[in-house]
Amino acid sequence: MHDPHDTTQRTLFSPGPPRPEQRSACVVVIHGEGLGRRADIGAAPVLIGRSSEADLVIAHKSVSRSHCRIWCAADGYRIADLGATNPTRLNDAPLAGESLLADGDQITVGESILKFISQDSVEASYHEEIYQLATHDPLTELCNRRHFIELADKEIPRALRHARPLALCIVDVDLFKPVNDRHGHIEGDEVLRRIGRVLRQHARHDDVAARIGGEEFAVLLPECTLEAACQWAERLREAVAQTPFAPGGQPCRITVSIGVAALAAERASRPALMAAADAALYRAKDGGRNRVCSA
Repeated sequence: MHDPHDTTQRTLFSPGPPRPEQRSACVVVIHGEGLGRRADIGAAPVLIGRSSEADLVIAHKSVSRSHCRIWCAADGYRIADLGATNPTRLNDAPLAGESLLADGDQITVGESILKFISQDSVEASYHEEIYQLATHDPLTELCNRRHFIELADKEIPRALRHARPLALCIVDVDLFKPVNDRHGHIEGDEVLRRIGRVLRQHARHDDVAARIGGEEFAVLLPECTLEAACQWAERLREAVAQTPFAPGGQPCRITVSIGVAALAAERASRPALMAAADAALYRAKDGGRNRVCSA
């Protein structure tokens, strides 16, 4: 017969179920060369660089052979620049000496951006990061082209079904290539990042804002007539024109041209709506840039 006292004794002195091992923190490449790669930061330091000897290899000419190092110290995880030609940046600021890392910090290594994920719920954070990589542009934090198309292909039929207005803006940075050619891609990326920030600030709660090309953006405006969309686009154009830019430390005026189109019988699909907005954008370019034109 089973002795309940025996069960109690064995339960009392049992070490219990095995505890899960503490997970390491990690860094994930979220933009540029090496996109999606991950390096766990355990007991040994993690070397990041172009060299094949690095623990996380980012094989791009903008990255030094030994670019930076991340390790676990007594007070947390730390990062140090290793004298890279393009100095390591932490949350857009040059890294001076070494610094403590916090969950979500962004590390710029050459033209690539890495995200630091702390050891707390690292797997959940990592999988969320992978989802963000699949749906968003990591440079500007806007939707990427693929996700924008998926959302637009759902929103347009809904607007048609309920006979609700909807408009689309396509935004293109004026004369962006000379900025890139003169100051380099790192400075060009910073210009795009700041424009993305201005766009996010102006987008309404239900708007879908995306980066759909190198220097091209799109904004889907549900419940918005052509007239209201043009007014919104004009506010955005003016905001970008008034934003201070200084690529390479040189003050520079950056502007955008915007094409606007509204849903109509002859534009009842996403390709037709985008084509109409594109045509309006080219008219804005031909008309002298830094302006809004509508279909």
